[in-house]
Amino acid sequence: MSLIYRVNMTDLSVRAESPPAEYAERGGRALTSALLAAEVPPTCHPLAAENKLVIAPGILTGTGAPCSGRLSVGAKSPLTGGIKESNSGGMGALALSALGIQAVVLEGKPRDDTWYRLVVNADGLRIEPADGLAGLGNYDAVARLREEFGEKIVCLGIGPAGEMACAAASVAVTDIEGRPTRHAGRGGMGAVMGSKRVKAMVVDPTGARRPQPADPDRFKAGAKQFQASLNGHPLTSQTLPTYGTNILANVINEAGAYPTRNFRVGQFEGAEAISGERQHDVILKRGGKIEHACHRGCTIRCSRIYHDQNGQFVTKGPEYETIWAHGADCGIDDLDAIAQMDRMDDDLGLDTIEIGATLAVAMEAGVIPFGDAQAALGLLREVQRRTPLGRLVASGAAVLGKAYGVVRIPTVKGQAMPAYDPRAIKGIGVTYATSTMGADHTAGYAVTANVLGVGGRVDPLCPEGQVDLSRNLQIATAAVDAMGLCLFVAFAVLDDEHALPAICQMVSGVHGREFTGDDFLALGKATLAHERRFNAAAGFTAADDRLPGFFHQEPLPPHDAVFDVPDAELDQVFNFVR
Repeated sequence: MSLIYRVNMTDLSVRAESPPAEYAERGGRALTSALLAAEVPPTCHPLAAENKLVIAPGILTGTGAPCSGRLSVGAKSPLTGGIKESNSGGMGALALSALGIQAVVLEGKPRDDTWYRLVVNADGLRIEPADGLAGLGNYDAVARLREEFGEKIVCLGIGPAGEMACAAASVAVTDIEGRPTRHAGRGGMGAVMGSKRVKAMVVDPTGARRPQPADPDRFKAGAKQFQASLNGHPLTSQTLPTYGTNILANVINEAGAYPTRNFRVGQFEGAEAISGERQHDVILKRGGKIEHACHRGCTIRCSRIYHDQNGQFVTKGPEYETIWAHGADCGIDDLDAIAQMDRMDDDLGLDTIEIGATLAVAMEAGVIPFGDAQAALGLLREVQRRTPLGRLVASGAAVLGKAYGVVRIPTVKGQAMPAYDPRAIKGIGVTYATSTMGADHTAGYAVTANVLGVGGRVDPLCPEGQVDLSRNLQIATAAVDAMGLCLFVAFAVLDDEHALPAICQMVSGVHGREFTGDDFLALGKATLAHERRFNAAAGFTAADDRLPGFFHQEPLPPHDAVFDVPDAELDQVFNFVR
């Protein structure tokens, strides 16, 4: 039987409850957003006791469905001021699902300055003091917890950035090897966890059992077909396993949409040096690993393990977004320096996209020069030292840019844009502008049809058709996030007519009742409606669904394009929400 744990950090009590009917068949983002919309005052301060942090596996997580180990972490965001779902790989979702946990909800705030940890196992959930972990980076904190509890545990925790309640702070989730390399990065979820004085959650799945579908035969048939769809698509069966997400570096650079030096131009002269192809060769030469899964049951295996020149582990990946943010966006073409920054981000508990973008804005401000990797590492050391400048860096691009009087700040709703310039990929620009989450490529990945030719083709340089493309992808993505599925399964879903019915068949098997493609889309729409209404009640208007002015005014080389999707069309993205 599924349980929701309510953890009240004000009186340090724990309550286990059966999910109410309206949540009984929800998971992942569909559950986090519904619960937040129902229980969190939209106008509350994100770091106040009234905010809640909701941690939820997906509907399919733990069932054995391929690529279904994603974890949703939701709260009102300190970065955007709106509702947020931040998504992570790693072993957290699988461990919680194995224990029959549908969600853990952190409520309230302690009355003193004690730090705490949550310990979750087959006997339940308990709160324990954890002042001994305070001040530690994620790597040292996990090492101590594994020494105490054993190597089978899974950890979710915050680093120093979360302890300082900085708006770019992440929640770190341990991977298969027990390293804190997977992060619910976007939106400052680590700051919310830190505001509740929870340093870590230790999950011990010993003795737990995989959730059993109500109709096992139906589920197995759907899972078999879904895996066949993933095996049959070249991106999920060949390209991503071999070259990882960073295969996109040369692709997006060639498309003229690779944001360089704080979105000044769309191509980086050093792209080849930090490309997925170069990264692949370096990893193999040094004895690292390609085709690595970030959680058990992932069959795409797009993760990597990156070693230094002496063959010693440095970090995972790094992923495409991380390499771009600390690389091209900062004018840096040194893979080893970027890997060091990724390792520091993970240890400090920082969103790599937000921090890379913040470093670029600091370069725009003249704090450090573009292209200076050592100076960039120096700014991360300021975060380690908890200096005022370090706190600015860990607060994100919008805050640091405002403090230094920068005009060109590539954010929407306070959140930094990822690695696709919206002037040259206009569908992703629509997603950036209108997503309930702030600028977020994963909310509606229009790069599929704009660049990759997946799910059809929409000219990336023309405004026509971009709103419909983004809307449809945002709806489908919200449903994928509810399932606990990796976003990359969308390639197969968009191109293989059998993939979506297979997902629906798996869900039908889990619930023991018919779940159709219409139900899948309805779930996505309902999730977005919860989020949209929350943001409206928090004070968001159509004016917040816009890109910064320089994207309309500054032509982007090499295409000399501007973002010209009309505002009136942007306002129609959520025309299904009443």
